[in-house]
Amino acid sequence: MRITDQIYGTAVVEGILEELINSSLVQRLKGIYQGGASVLVNDSWNVTRYEHSIGVMLLIRRLGGSLEEQIAGLLHDVSHTAFSHVIDFVIDNKEEDYHEEIYEQIIQHSEIPDILERHGYSALDLLGNDEQWTLLEQSAPDLCADRVDYTLRDMYQYGHIEKGEIDTFLTKLHVYKGKMYVADAECAEWFVEVYYKEVINFFMHPLNIFGYDRLARALKAALDKGVITLNDFQKTDREVLDLLHSCNEASVHMWLRQLRHSVSVIENDQEYDLHRKGKVRLIDPLIMSNGNLIRVSEQSEKVKLMGEEAYKKAMKGSFVKIIHV
Repeated sequence: MRITDQIYGTAVVEGILEELINSSLVQRLKGIYQGGASVLVNDSWNVTRYEHSIGVMLLIRRLGGSLEEQIAGLLHDVSHTAFSHVIDFVIDNKEEDYHEEIYEQIIQHSEIPDILERHGYSALDLLGNDEQWTLLEQSAPDLCADRVDYTLRDMYQYGHIEKGEIDTFLTKLHVYKGKMYVADAECAEWFVEVYYKEVINFFMHPLNIFGYDRLARALKAALDKGVITLNDFQKTDREVLDLLHSCNEASVHMWLRQLRHSVSVIENDQEYDLHRKGKVRLIDPLIMSNGNLIRVSEQSEKVKLMGEEAYKKAMKGSFVKIIHV
């Protein structure tokens, strides 16, 4: 199988990876948008979980990660429900980790264990503990393949960075003793700036906040009225939307009607209709200095200030004024 990715280029995938990519669980991710409700209010916000999962696998490969870690990277998002993190707002999950809570259950009730077993792997051993995969996942403020890929992919797709900038960054992204680091402070500063564009200008964008709110309200109403069940969230975004649109519940349609591209909202902390605070997301990449890994903020006042501003913004949250629906 030949894969062409807009971030990492062309790669040949075969054997177990090809089988896993062709599995129904991974193919379903083509119908799950990374931004949740975002595409319903802005059709250019259209990165899918499939694209991201392929990207994480390819980035791990690029950084010298094992086949096993590439498998874990490919499969790390397969339990994401329809509309991704919108489910966390529907069920009021403050940690925004519902997909992690159901991960083992989703894997075990799929074809993934059989595919892995045919190639000599155990699903429990390979996928039961993320801590063994240090390239795939790291707690903030570290870099990891998941965090790096969704930042680069979203910001490139949405027109905030150029391909040449990404290529330069990737040449300076390395691994030392299982930890991802950037070769120099200047390049690390660039990524920090891009990451906060993702967090503040996309995740916390007032239009995004509005979309999440209205879709979460529609889904909650649909659950309360028995139009859908939690199991339906294992369908694709489109399949769940079709269930909502075909129902006869006025409360569901009231919220759905507001999810359109013509909606106009602004940020206004004095007169607002919505206020939302999400997870605090901060980044402080490791860089190499005199043979040791240190935080870039130890050398960069710019990174320190960006982190302080991002923290203030996260604690304040987003205030959305609806101009036109």
